[in-house]
Amino acid sequence: MAAMTTVPSYAPSLWVRMCHALPRLDLTMQMKDNIFVPDSWEYQQTLLVLSSLSAIALVISLLVVLSFLIHYCCCHRGDRSEGSEEEEEDEDGSTGHGYSGKKGRGICCVTWVAVASVTLCCVAIGIGFYGNSEANDGMYQLTSSLLTANYTLASIDLLISDTISGLQLSVSGPLTSMEELFTGSKPFLVSTRNCRRLSENVISLLSSISLARSSMDAGLGNDSISGASIIPLTPVPPSIAPTVVPSGGLMPSPFSPGWAANTLMVNEDYRWLSYVLLLLLDLIVCLFILLGLAKQARWLLILMTVLAWLALFLSWGSLGLETATVVALSDFCSDPNSFVVNSTHFNTGTSSDVLDYYLTCSRRMNSPFQQLLTQSQRALSNIHTHLSSLDRNALTQFPKAEKSLREVQQILNSTEGNFHQLVALLNCRGLNKDYIDSLKGLCYDGMEGLLYLSLYSFLSALAFTAILCSLPGAWRSFPSESEEYEDSDSESEDPFTSHQDSKRFLQWQPWL
Repeated sequence: MAAMTTVPSYAPSLWVRMCHALPRLDLTMQMKDNIFVPDSWEYQQTLLVLSSLSAIALVISLLVVLSFLIHYCCCHRGDRSEGSEEEEEDEDGSTGHGYSGKKGRGICCVTWVAVASVTLCCVAIGIGFYGNSEANDGMYQLTSSLLTANYTLASIDLLISDTISGLQLSVSGPLTSMEELFTGSKPFLVSTRNCRRLSENVISLLSSISLARSSMDAGLGNDSISGASIIPLTPVPPSIAPTVVPSGGLMPSPFSPGWAANTLMVNEDYRWLSYVLLLLLDLIVCLFILLGLAKQARWLLILMTVLAWLALFLSWGSLGLETATVVALSDFCSDPNSFVVNSTHFNTGTSSDVLDYYLTCSRRMNSPFQQLLTQSQRALSNIHTHLSSLDRNALTQFPKAEKSLREVQQILNSTEGNFHQLVALLNCRGLNKDYIDSLKGLCYDGMEGLLYLSLYSFLSALAFTAILCSLPGAWRSFPSESEEYEDSDSESEDPFTSHQDSKRFLQWQPWL
């Protein structure tokens, strides 16, 4: 039973704490704090510095590939004359088919390097698919929690607007008719006017229930009906907060959790598609590089070299974006309540007691709407008492008032039903559960998926760097068209080869 009543809680994971502990430097190489302030230029500088590490790694990769290219293109050009005699001796000792000696060892080295690099890239692709799936699961949990919270907030607004509309209808309709009928009887008229006064009081109390300000700041004498303003109880950027129109429907604006959830879904679709295309590009490049080495096709190797360069730039670029995203997400997930409280209070003016109640949902805290709800409940009970008294005493003298009295009682019954549902929805447990679920989806699965995607980008960048370093050696080891033509001519004109072939043919023909 105790486990059922336990309020869900959130604690930062180990990865969040480790990434949050990374040192931060701005563009002037000065240490900065790691408080999540996305609108601050100083904080954005720290993310730019962390992202620039991948740019430095890209420059190092380019220098390594360039050094290998210079080594194969320039340094080996002077070795051709010295190695020609060794190649002639190797060719004399061989059968004339395939590679042998120094050239054969070079081809073997290039092949093994290419195979090892492609294997590493395939491992990175598998890690990337898993990380993309984890990130997708985290974003799905985040968006579903946002939509659930949006449904709860819309239900609160709808109940408030329906309750106020019903009470207004009773005041303007049957209660007014009963006052006209009870003009000659002062006790009945006083009871009817008390019902009107209490109904107007309930309307004022429910109109002042707003999640955007505390009950102490709410004016109880406010006669305007504005409905319920909703606070952003979800871990979204500060520009995302809800807005509710007086009619009870949620306005599609950047202040709505439903708008935030739909936006996140669209962004998640683009992110998922971009990573799938990147993974497929890496896989295609790996497969066709192996095919080009096996077939010794120069045109295929040229095409795959261009795509390998593209994949290398995309891998290091995605690593920079993922690094900045992981660090910013770890800063947010280390203390999400502080960011939500500060940003919401700054953008919507929401009081801290309302935010603390819904974000923490502690048993020690009372609802900031407790006083308003208690006064509304007492007012509804007093209305019910007055109506019961009129039902017992006034109908015998004024039978024409029965219809109006029954209408008021019916409206009061539906109002009390809506009021009980409103009390249940205003409890912190439902919205706090959605808030915790969204945090877990973003900071657990989403964080883990981004880390796996970062590892994929790093491994694929290393693999493509090694592949590009080995491709000049593979290009040099391929026989040129002139060599292939000379080999074919020498084989066709060699009398010993044709004589040996004729001998083998005659050996297998005993009847000749």
